[in-house]
Amino acid sequence: MYQRILVATDGSTLSKKAVTSAIALAATCGAELVALKVVPRYPQTYFEGSIPLSVEEISRVETQWAQAAQMQLAGVEKAAKAKGVVSRSITVKSDVVSDAIIAAAKKQKADLIVMASHGRKGIKRLLLGSETQQVLTHSQLPVLVLR
Repeated sequence: MYQRILVATDGSTLSKKAVTSAIALAATCGAELVALKVVPRYPQTYFEGSIPLSVEEISRVETQWAQAAQMQLAGVEKAAKAKGVVSRSITVKSDVVSDAIIAAAKKQKADLIVMASHGRKGIKRLLLGSETQQVLTHSQLPVLVLR
């Protein structure tokens, strides 16, 4: 059925449930699991007149993001190994999460993308956006959305 499943995680509780489901599906299909964490390219400030970050501060923040991503992905790999699933993890830097997920799935030759959706509606969806909706709209691969 599926040979390689890409699961996108952001470390949230809902995302962890999606990871658990992706591991179970990979175990059932005998598929390889690729865990993906997308981190921003660099810290940005969105307020006009705010104090810009120094090079040292940017470096410190980027290092923290990379370490946090590695810890999250190590947890995914450990859980996959416990279920007998072959897995690997990748961290991608991008400011557009949905594009990064789709590009990583293509590059990793995934058969399926698994991700969570917070199910926001109305003004929250308008303001916060929906990475899942963007992936569903633009991906040519099947996408399994979990809530």
